[in-house]
Amino acid sequence: MALNSHFTQGTSGEQDLIEDLVIEQIKMFGKNVYYIPRTLVKEDSVFGEDTLSKFEDAFEIEAYVEDASGFRGDGDLFSKFGVRISDQVTFIISRKRFTEAVDDNATLIVEGRPNEGDLVHFPLAGKTFEIQFVEHEVPFYQLGKIHVWGLRCELFEYSDEDIDTGVAEVDALELNFANAIAVVMAEGGTGDFTVGETVTGGTSNVTAEVKSWDSTNRNLIVINRSGTFRSGETITGGTSSAVWTTFSYNTINNVNSEYDNNFAIETQADAIIDFTEGNPFGDFGNNGGTM
Repeated sequence: MALNSHFTQGTSGEQDLIEDLVIEQIKMFGKNVYYIPRTLVKEDSVFGEDTLSKFEDAFEIEAYVEDASGFRGDGDLFSKFGVRISDQVTFIISRKRFTEAVDDNATLIVEGRPNEGDLVHFPLAGKTFEIQFVEHEVPFYQLGKIHVWGLRCELFEYSDEDIDTGVAEVDALELNFANAIAVVMAEGGTGDFTVGETVTGGTSNVTAEVKSWDSTNRNLIVINRSGTFRSGETITGGTSSAVWTTFSYNTINNVNSEYDNNFAIETQADAIIDFTEGNPFGDFGNNGGTM
C-alpha cells in the first residue's frame, strides 16, 4: 500500500530548518579545521595510487569532533623502530558549508564531496589527519534529507608529498620529514639562496626546493628533487638568482633523519661485496657523480 498522502516525510522548509540548526550547532560546539585537498601528480593506473601527490591549498571550515573523550585508535605504540602514533578521529561537517567553503573554491579528485586521501588539519591538537572513509548516511535521512558528512580520519603519515598550503604547521611536515641531501658548493659562487625557493641545475634542468643554506660553509640542503643533478654544474636560485657550482655531496645520506642508516649500510657493504665484478642484472650502490 502506498504512503498516506496526507502526511509528508519532510517539506523543503522543514529540511532547510534542520540544516540551519545543524550548521548553527557545529558553529557553536565545533572547532575550526583546515580541509586540504590532494592533487594527483602521477597516478599509477595499475595499483590505483599516486606516490607523488601534492597539497597546495587549505580551506578553513568548522567541524564537530565526534570523539569528545579523546582520540581513538591504538594510541602510542613503542617498537624497535621507534614510537608510532596511530590516533583516529571523526569530524562532522555540514554538507552545505563544505560546498561553500571548499567545493566551490577547490578542484577535488571527486567533485561534490570530501575525498578519501585528502587531509584535515586540526589546529587545536596541532595534528594533521588523513581521511580514510567518508560516512554519507549518518544521521539517516532526517525528514528525508542528509545534512552532514562524517570524516573518519587517521593521523597522517608523511610519504614525501609536496606540501605548500600556506599553513605553517602543515607545511612544516615537508620541511621536517622530506628526504633531504646536503650539497657542498665550490668557492666562487655569488648570492645567497633563500629558504623555499626553487633551484635549477644549469645542465640537467633538474629542480629542487631549498630547505636551508649555510653561506659560511657553502652547504645547501635541498628537498623535492625532480631528478639527478650533474656533477660540477651550476645551481641557480629562482628567486634569489644566487649561482653556485656543486663540489661534493652524498646521494644516500638523508640529513632529515637521525635514524637513516643508508650511508652506513652502503659503507659496510663496500667492504663485503666485490663491486669490480660485472652485474648482468643492473647496477647498484651510490653513484658518486650524480645526486
